[in-house]
Amino acid sequence: MSIKEIPVRIVGPGSQPGAEADAPRYIDMPGDMAKYSAPLIPEPDDVRDLEGAREAMKWLQRALDEHGSGPHLANLNLLDASSRELINQILGEGEVSITFDGAVSARTQEAVLAGVWRTLYTDPDGQTTLDMLEVAAVPHIINVEDRTRSAIDTSLTDSSGKYANAMPILVELAASCEQYKRDRTAHSINLTLLPLSDEEVEYIDARLGRGPVDILSRAYGKCQVISTMTPDVWWVRYYNSMGTLILNTLEVVDVPQVIAAAPEDLDDSAARLKEILAPYWTDMA
Repeated sequence: MSIKEIPVRIVGPGSQPGAEADAPRYIDMPGDMAKYSAPLIPEPDDVRDLEGAREAMKWLQRALDEHGSGPHLANLNLLDASSRELINQILGEGEVSITFDGAVSARTQEAVLAGVWRTLYTDPDGQTTLDMLEVAAVPHIINVEDRTRSAIDTSLTDSSGKYANAMPILVELAASCEQYKRDRTAHSINLTLLPLSDEEVEYIDARLGRGPVDILSRAYGKCQVISTMTPDVWWVRYYNSMGTLILNTLEVVDVPQVIAAAPEDLDDSAARLKEILAPYWTDMA
């Protein structure tokens, strides 16, 4: 090879990227991780006479102690304002929040005590009509039937091949739904690992439809769970602490386990509630 055949790279002023491109780029540090912290509530002498709050917490302690025989629900509509405020302080806000927009409208918030749920039903004007306290692995509002029973549409309506990777997923989901009806075998499809275009993901979304349940779980990063109009089919999307989608799945299951409180969690909540209430009311057993 002669010297004339050697490729030459120009260096010097004007040959390099601008100063902005030269600057080092750092990965954002993770955000705060959600963790349990004891709620802040008033001095014992200020709350001992709140009979409404006392009875509600007595019920909650009993429900947690007996969670295996649940679910347990209590109507808090008749509480006075002071008792309601104290209960709000004791329960706090946990990791999971749920929106239900269907035949009824409701908002559910998990307490700092896992497996303890507060559900507010609202009218068309957004006014609260029912205030429910519940102890369960998942709140009952998730299982309110408000979705069609029609099978997943797997018919091919486009012959261009534009949705070639989406169609097999719909067929697999339809087969998994039939099997789940027969023997309750759960199934998951990891879309992150598949060669799907954004248009194909939107196509699958349109075929499945959007159901009434939208769930957000905030821990290290966040997880979004969305129901479809096909019973037992859920979108489950995991984001890292910087808000980047890292896992996108479709699950065929009654309720995704990521939002369910385990029996051990409920046992722990029962013990924590005893500690919280000990300075206030001694007759909770």
